[in-house]
Amino acid sequence: MAADYGNGAPAESAYQRAREQLGQRRHHWLVTGVAGFIGSNLLEALLELGQRVTGLDNFLTGHRHNLEQVRAAVGPRAWERFCLIDGDIRDLGQCRQACAGVDYVLHQAALGSVPRSIAEPLLCNDINVGGFLKLLLAARDAGVARLVYAASSASYGDDAALPKQEGRSGRPLSPYALSKSVNELYAEVFARCYGGQAIGLRYFNVFGPRQDPEGDYAAVIPRWIAALIHDRRLLIHGDGESSRDFCFVGNVVQANLLAALSDNPAAPNQVYNVAVGARTSLNELYLMLHGLLVERFPHLRDYRPDYADFRAGDVRHSQADIGKAAALLGYAPTHDVARGLRQAIHWYVGNLGPPR
Repeated sequence: MAADYGNGAPAESAYQRAREQLGQRRHHWLVTGVAGFIGSNLLEALLELGQRVTGLDNFLTGHRHNLEQVRAAVGPRAWERFCLIDGDIRDLGQCRQACAGVDYVLHQAALGSVPRSIAEPLLCNDINVGGFLKLLLAARDAGVARLVYAASSASYGDDAALPKQEGRSGRPLSPYALSKSVNELYAEVFARCYGGQAIGLRYFNVFGPRQDPEGDYAAVIPRWIAALIHDRRLLIHGDGESSRDFCFVGNVVQANLLAALSDNPAAPNQVYNVAVGARTSLNELYLMLHGLLVERFPHLRDYRPDYADFRAGDVRHSQADIGKAAALLGYAPTHDVARGLRQAIHWYVGNLGPPR
């Protein structure tokens, strides 16, 4: 049974009110990991809404071409309201520089890969835990009104119950999952000890424009699309019946703005699921992508995926209960997986290159 969080305001109107509020008043925002997938989408949304943004990125996983795409999208006048600090959240001095004069922090910087965290646990801890602690300190000392940080559905670990509810979790299955759970504990302790406000957003399998398709640790949707377009091997781990709650990046942008601006006194110092609240199997996802691409790329008519063993650290099924975010933040996803893929497919095709 889903948890009961009471009667929240209608979510669509809550997001509209937040956007109208931003249209009437300019705030100063810090977006860490601003050159990454989610960070660059947040930057674009904020600049389009007339906001002033400082970005912090060390380009370990982010890309300068993401920032160039944002600049082209928003235009030169809006771009003047953006300041980039080429820096690292592991450097306390750079965190302090980035937080100076900031009203809201949207913290997206992380080493965000389960397989990479297993391969490089020290690096994962240094960035995701040590860097987060330094950002908390800098935000506290700068008097930031609210810090919204990227938590993760990986924090649910081996808890098999569905849908996933914020008050229940299992044992972590990877260093990445552990690091994100530690972030939540640190945010809770800082709120208790120092009186600040922080909100964690547990993302569930986010996808959309500017998502990196390259490397061993790329997310499944851009990696599969690139394989289909270029007629390369597409590998499904397991039997394909593992399922995820895939969430379009526009829903994540909405959740971040609502979390930062909510005037609900019950909203701060909480953790919220950010997803759609539905499950899509990997086999279903493959069929959706194939269906969207087959008319453009005729070589896909006879294409078949390959299957391999399950990956270490992966959970079998994942689905979010988004009732808490709906009730306390006014969150309502505007895109299910099918609509999100239809909107994003043009970016994927245009940016992943023509078939060889």
